[in-house]
Amino acid sequence: MFTREHTRCVKIADRTIGGGHPILIQSMTNTRTEDVEATVAQILRLEKAGCELIRCTAATMEGAEALSEIKKRIHIPLIADIHFDYRLAIAAIEHGADKIRINPGNIGSDDRVRAVVDAAKERGIPIRVGVNSGSLEKEILNRHGGVTAQGLVESALEKCRRIESMNYDNLVVSIKSSDVLMCAEAYERFAEQSDYPLHVGITEAGTLYSGNIKSAIGLSLILSKGIGDTIRVSLTGDPVEEIRSAKLILRTLGLRKGGIEVVSCPTCGRTRIDLISLAAQVEEMVRDYPLEIKVAVMGCVVNGPGEAREADIGIAGGLKEGLLIRHGEVIRKVPEEKILETLKQELDNWQE
Repeated sequence: MFTREHTRCVKIADRTIGGGHPILIQSMTNTRTEDVEATVAQILRLEKAGCELIRCTAATMEGAEALSEIKKRIHIPLIADIHFDYRLAIAAIEHGADKIRINPGNIGSDDRVRAVVDAAKERGIPIRVGVNSGSLEKEILNRHGGVTAQGLVESALEKCRRIESMNYDNLVVSIKSSDVLMCAEAYERFAEQSDYPLHVGITEAGTLYSGNIKSAIGLSLILSKGIGDTIRVSLTGDPVEEIRSAKLILRTLGLRKGGIEVVSCPTCGRTRIDLISLAAQVEEMVRDYPLEIKVAVMGCVVNGPGEAREADIGIAGGLKEGLLIRHGEVIRKVPEEKILETLKQELDNWQE
């Protein structure tokens, strides 16, 4: 199997994926690309959240042409997403896309695909070959009796061979399905047969709640096998949430360091403070701290110190009071209304 340490390296502007390079977090704008101001504003928000690659749709010629202005005002590689019209793909390349995403199957004839490949080759930019369960060819569906992991892999390999026959192999591949187990199996099967770097994600995962659960399960199954060079958590909502979720998934799997990890107890009958609100406030407050530590938020002064022992800093709430805990030791007792403020002061002054 070709794991991420063994996939071939691909450059996307000033970033490199594959060959054991860090897994990069990607998102996609949901603005109209033609609206440069709105698109740039959203990308800058995504950059601040930790987005490292951004994809914009080029659904119209105006949108493709807008990429040049968008690119001037952002700081991460820009990927153009194109379906059906090969002319849009060429225009996106000419207007500065650092990478394009196409499904060769819906671009059309070999002549049209070749025109896109030649444009990408001329500028040395990679092509992401995207396959998903909703776009499988009829002959593959008939051969396998419907959508299957093997069918997805066959489709992806065929599309790669088609572009390779045009003397280009600067490729990244994605194989997506909303079926979590099928998606994970497809990526594993593909990694057994090809060393192209892989963009992984669960497509059409759903809303913030269901989409996060499906993405966490699916991405964990895939990433834990050493597969995946870039990721996207696809959510129906603000794309900034995709970045937050992706970062947490990578940290949880030990694939990325940095940032404060917040752990909190599930509450019980001993809880005497609004722990749910407090934990949410802590999670929001610590988001921009450049610290690599664990913070525990506990709702009980009985077990709080013990449960927070593995954390660097902890707070535990009681009846109208709270405890500040450092490496399992209580260092201060404060009024309930001062808990959050006290934690912030501790983080501001944090030293190992």
